[in-house]
Amino acid sequence: MTTTPSTDSPEVIAEVRGKLGMITLNRPRALNALSLGMVRELLATLLAWQKDPAVLAVAIRGSNKDGVFGAFCAGGDIRFLHAAGSSGNPQLEDFFTEEYALNHLIHTLGKPYIAFMDGIVMGGGMGISQGGSLRLVTERTKMAMPETAIGLFPDVGGGYFLSRCPGAVGEWLALTGDTIGAGDALAFGLADGCIPLDQQAELWETLATTDFANVDALNAVVRSRFVSVEPKSAEHLAEINACFAQPTVAAIEQALQQGSDWARAEAATLRKRSPLMLHVVLEQIRRARRMTLAQDLRMERDMVRHCFYLRPGQSETVEGIRALAVDKDHHPRWSPASIEDVGDAQWLAFFDSPWPAHSHPLAQLKD
Repeated sequence: MTTTPSTDSPEVIAEVRGKLGMITLNRPRALNALSLGMVRELLATLLAWQKDPAVLAVAIRGSNKDGVFGAFCAGGDIRFLHAAGSSGNPQLEDFFTEEYALNHLIHTLGKPYIAFMDGIVMGGGMGISQGGSLRLVTERTKMAMPETAIGLFPDVGGGYFLSRCPGAVGEWLALTGDTIGAGDALAFGLADGCIPLDQQAELWETLATTDFANVDALNAVVRSRFVSVEPKSAEHLAEINACFAQPTVAAIEQALQQGSDWARAEAATLRKRSPLMLHVVLEQIRRARRMTLAQDLRMERDMVRHCFYLRPGQSETVEGIRALAVDKDHHPRWSPASIEDVGDAQWLAFFDSPWPAHSHPLAQLKD
């Protein structure tokens, strides 16, 4: 039997079918944006299945208003983040601590984790898929880490997985928030295989109804569905690597200005992002290249605390979400207002941990 999500159902539908633990994100009107309740449900479910010998593997998918698949997860619930950040709601702290713990658990689950990354896969959606052992994209996958547009940074382990993309692709995706499709996701190491849209439901049912002898048999069934897909950004890779490898945000922007029409459009994109957070993000990606996942998540937990509390009344994140999703005027009042006005001390402050190591909220994460 297939569970059909509905608006009357819980936001996370979790069931064991055959040898698979199967999760459907069921908040379609919000493109399955993660609420604190969803994070807690996912964390509790995965912790239980991790210890359950009857569960061979986990599969996760999203839903849309017409049924399953179509949209994986658009990220965290930014309206909640804005309201909590504006009012001092302590659940803001809980959300990030528990979300990052969930991200770490997925990477270290010890069992196959198959993410059906169909449709929109952004922000927090990347956080609950990038740790998977089989990350499946389709021809309608739209993947991005667009946080600089809301005065945030690519968190949920973004420093870790973006910094491991080839060349300077990590800097490009992190700074601009550009959206990529299936071919680029595969080329950049952010997906493991592409499956056709019309084969998702059949594969999901096969996973639920097959008596797999072992993990190898399961993996073989999934991989047998893979189809080839060409990357779209190949023609820009030389410019990406040349421009986004520059030492500073200002140097990156200047290099782009001197490039192709595509590069100049990228420079214009950077000019719309939070100048302060561009500096923070560039440092994040470059530090994370030398970090383990746990170290990166602890760094990101420090950074996100500062996004809301370092500058009382001047949070770039609260302002960015206001402009994009609350008032929707699309005119954030960034401070500082330009790339050239950001001083080193301003962005370096984001990397000072507010906690001693032994009391860090993610101190328990193992490398």
